[in-house]
Amino acid sequence: MTGVVIKSTGSWYWVRTEAHKQVQCRIRGKFRTKGIKSTNPVTVGDHVDFDMELNSNTGVITAIHDRKNYIVRKSVNLSKQTHIIAANIDLAFLLVTLDNPPTFTSFIDRFLATAEAYHIRAVLLFNKMDLNDDVLEEKKNKLVKTYTDIGYTCLEISATLPSNIDAVKKLMLGKISMFSGHSGVGKSTLINAIYPGLQLKTAEVSTQHKQGQHTTTFAEMFAIPTEPESYIIDTPGIKGFGVVDFEPSEITDFYPEFFALKHLCKFNNCLHVNEPKCAVKKALEEGKIAASRYRSYLQILEGEEESYRTNTYDF
Repeated sequence: MTGVVIKSTGSWYWVRTEAHKQVQCRIRGKFRTKGIKSTNPVTVGDHVDFDMELNSNTGVITAIHDRKNYIVRKSVNLSKQTHIIAANIDLAFLLVTLDNPPTFTSFIDRFLATAEAYHIRAVLLFNKMDLNDDVLEEKKNKLVKTYTDIGYTCLEISATLPSNIDAVKKLMLGKISMFSGHSGVGKSTLINAIYPGLQLKTAEVSTQHKQGQHTTTFAEMFAIPTEPESYIIDTPGIKGFGVVDFEPSEITDFYPEFFALKHLCKFNNCLHVNEPKCAVKKALEEGKIAASRYRSYLQILEGEEESYRTNTYDF
């Protein structure tokens, strides 16, 4: 039988068949996908083959179909461990909040670079706009301009009012959309606003640490009754986003504004650090490339982990 993985707990996988029947499955022994060493060989969004177990309502996954793409991250605390967040995605929404909790540019840039690497369209959703004061509003405006100028779609929303939710729904129509971000940025609240029937659990953000509590423990896919049908993949909150298997020479390709200039550099293999006649460094000096983007690029290039030392809103 064939189906799509709609939920994973790490040991059990819920597979939805073409007849929309859900079957709880497991994997037998070690199961590895080609070229990927991860903590979860099977992930939400995977198309799989499975066999029903004798005298049981459960199944065993026997094969994973080729993925068109996936989002993968490296744990900040376990640098050798990688985790595939979801597979076969049409849109990756990243929820961004300026405070309570803050989403910094280094995190945003790592998420966007990973989406670029796996050919997934990314959209930035600036949430909790109703809570911004004048200082946060100014920072938000700078962020929106920075990423809009690069070419990314940026939407300002409020999941609690709700505000601008119809624009999100329009982008999602007929697609498989993944929602990601730190704990507490409002993923579950937003998904409830998009489709109240799901009634996902939500929690308050800690005022002391400005961090959200994990209300989503495992990634899960939900079907939204639209025409054509849409799908939401809700994911657990991510504290840090470590990039996986980026070669130094290819990182430029995952920064669209760098990629657009690389052919103007004197050297074909320019890394935009100390090389002479570098078009990217020239654009940086002229203010055509955001300093925050260049800093996050260097951080990835040098293999540094995301850290609060470099988390900043200084543009």
